[in-house]
Amino acid sequence: MQKVLPILLFLFIASTVLAQIPLGNKDFKIDYANPQDFEIGGISISGTKHLDRSVLIMLSGLTVGDKITVPGEALSNAIKKLWKQGLFSDVSITISKVEGSKIFLNLALQERPRLSKFSFQGVKKSEADDLREKIKLLKGNVVTENLIMTTKNKVEYFFLDKKFLNAEVTITQEKDTTLKNSVVLKITVDKKKKVKINEIILHGNNEFKKGKVKRQLKDTKQKSWNFLTSSKFIESSYEADKQKLITKYNEKGFRDARIVKDTVYAYNNKSINIEIFIDEGNKYYFRNITWTGNTKYTAKELSKILEIKKGDVYNQATLNSRLFMNPKGRDVSSLYLDDGYLFFSLTPVESLIEGDSIDMEMRIYEGQQARINKVTVRGNTKTNDHVIMREIRTKPGQLFSRADIIRSQRELAQLGFFDPEQLEVNPSPNPQAGTVDIEYVVVEKSSDQIELSGGWGGYGGVVGSLGVIFTNFSARNFFQKGAWRPLPSGDGQRLSIRAQSNGTWWQSYNASFTEPWLGGKKPNSFSISAYHSIRSNGIKKGREGRASFKTTGASLGLGRRLQWPDDYFTLFQQLSFQQYLLSNWTSSFEFTDGPSNTFSLTETLSRNSIDAPIYPRRGAQITLTMQFTPPYSLWDGRDAEAYENLTAEEKYKLNEFHKWKFKLSWFNELANKLVLNTRFQFGFLGRYNKDLAITPFERFSVGGSGLSGFTLYGTEIIALRGYSDNSLSPSFGSTVFEKFTFELRYPLSLNPSATIYGLVFAEAGNAWNAANQFKPFELKKSAGVGVRIFLPMFGLLGFDYAYGFDDAPYDGTIGPAKWQPHFIIGYSVD
Repeated sequence: MQKVLPILLFLFIASTVLAQIPLGNKDFKIDYANPQDFEIGGISISGTKHLDRSVLIMLSGLTVGDKITVPGEALSNAIKKLWKQGLFSDVSITISKVEGSKIFLNLALQERPRLSKFSFQGVKKSEADDLREKIKLLKGNVVTENLIMTTKNKVEYFFLDKKFLNAEVTITQEKDTTLKNSVVLKITVDKKKKVKINEIILHGNNEFKKGKVKRQLKDTKQKSWNFLTSSKFIESSYEADKQKLITKYNEKGFRDARIVKDTVYAYNNKSINIEIFIDEGNKYYFRNITWTGNTKYTAKELSKILEIKKGDVYNQATLNSRLFMNPKGRDVSSLYLDDGYLFFSLTPVESLIEGDSIDMEMRIYEGQQARINKVTVRGNTKTNDHVIMREIRTKPGQLFSRADIIRSQRELAQLGFFDPEQLEVNPSPNPQAGTVDIEYVVVEKSSDQIELSGGWGGYGGVVGSLGVIFTNFSARNFFQKGAWRPLPSGDGQRLSIRAQSNGTWWQSYNASFTEPWLGGKKPNSFSISAYHSIRSNGIKKGREGRASFKTTGASLGLGRRLQWPDDYFTLFQQLSFQQYLLSNWTSSFEFTDGPSNTFSLTETLSRNSIDAPIYPRRGAQITLTMQFTPPYSLWDGRDAEAYENLTAEEKYKLNEFHKWKFKLSWFNELANKLVLNTRFQFGFLGRYNKDLAITPFERFSVGGSGLSGFTLYGTEIIALRGYSDNSLSPSFGSTVFEKFTFELRYPLSLNPSATIYGLVFAEAGNAWNAANQFKPFELKKSAGVGVRIFLPMFGLLGFDYAYGFDDAPYDGTIGPAKWQPHFIIGYSVD
């Protein structure tokens, strides 16, 4: 009590002290024990040079004419509000003067500096560019302690994600002498060395062996002798890997598995250890599965789709995929959603857990069927609405179908006019009316192509190519002046014009036009093309000794989409005429002078179910092509002896043959974006009459990548990487070929402005000069790596580096073909 009395006495005296505030030559006394009421007579600002004073007064909450108590909450609240803006390093309110009941206040402020610029030290230029995107500092930002700390944390996290766990970041301020109240921030980074994982220590993994657990940590690997495996620690990858590990346990029936705790600690200054404690829990199995609320389909029908039987290991991932949104469409929800039940819902409930067994009850609400009300398109700035709407399978009045929406997205992607990664579908259901509106959102991308390339044409030298392909052309607007921006477009037609030349040795010109919807009502395509080429020995026209080989041709084609076996099938029929005209041609060919004419009918049956034209992930392309000429020799009355007496010019004046080609390309997504492409090709050129030799035209040339830029005699180039061009076929071509390809692809960029992917491949193939020489297992093998870049304006570009394991009989070398570089410009090696 004796100690408390002096303290109370001191507080009492302090409460009666009068504060003195200087006012010119006078002092204004504030009695904290007796607050006084005043009216604000005026407010002034001091200490600021770059801020609007009226705005500052408004931010303070004080207004001339307000009644305030001094001392009181009004002034302290004003100070808090100004501090809250983060613009000042010091805030105080002083009294300028007092006139009777009016008080005049001054807001004494000290501005924080502004950011004029910032720089990085200790980082690469590419890292600095990425950091600028991360930290988002802007000129004029108020430099506060919070801004500096936030920036430091972002920079540290940036390098933490790049495995620099010990990176140190310091930020210093320097006054900018060129701008008032401004500073320059210097961000200095000492990255130190990347931290690697020394060892991953596991506890509690009784059912999973250590190796199996560590394999689930796909991006978190400890040091090993495998130089292809990175052991660098990335925190974000580690957290994701832990979740993958638990998911794997769940898939094996351990539904209660969890990581009890884990710790990351330093092993030395260059590496760390990771210790993970796992509680696996019990292994569970499915027991009884019952269905409630289902009237459209029986429990037996639903259980057949579910394909989960009593005694199966409990797997939540399998259960979800068979109930909801299986990419292959084989799930219960698809059964309903493809039949109009848009308002359908399904809730799986664990109704009983007994021992190691779980009973499931599938609670279904079917709702009413929904019909499509309106279908709209948004985002098409170039392509006309009718081009999009004719590809969409969801029509007003039809029952809602998820399968039709997915198919519509696929068809829009196949057009090649839109970015497939940004295609969206926005359904707007109306449960009261039982209808749904569907909006398709597209993002246009450039699809026209310009070709400007060069290739080596053998003894003819470099062949230059110049061409344009307009993939979204509009012929009906050709004569409308306003439609030329720069060309009439938007109707989905294709116009191609191409020229090749290396001067007097080689010239080629071709043009084609395709209308994919002839008449506009059905997907019946119409195409027309014409071409002309001339190959010479380099001697100018009209001079003695000139030799030339001219090819002129035209074709007319009609295609239609089939409904059986399904509407992925198309049938294309083409009538063609081709004339080969030889003049003094002495390049070891069958004859030297005269014409050779080919009239043919080509039937092409194909099925295309791939999901995207540039980087497919699933689906297949199957094509069977049959080309026939009339069998002239069967009705010309000649026998074998008569044919032997004919000259080559007479034998091949009218070419006759039948040509068969089969091509399969199958895509399967093995993991996220990692795609396996399996391909097979086969070709055969046959004759009708055994007494007449097979035509020297229309053969196959196998080997290389086909970059030579041109072929003669109607020869088809079949690429086989790892070998030089045409090295597996004689100069006049082969009549039979076979080729297999296995190719793994992974995208580096799926941006529509530049789609880039890397690949590794293995190929095997060969060519034979006659059907009786065909040996399907006697193949030339190769393997290699490559990269592809698809640029909308230039098409496909690429480079492959392949090793040929076998000899190439027609390139003049002995032994394996070994390493061969291959450039790809404007075409695919498929």
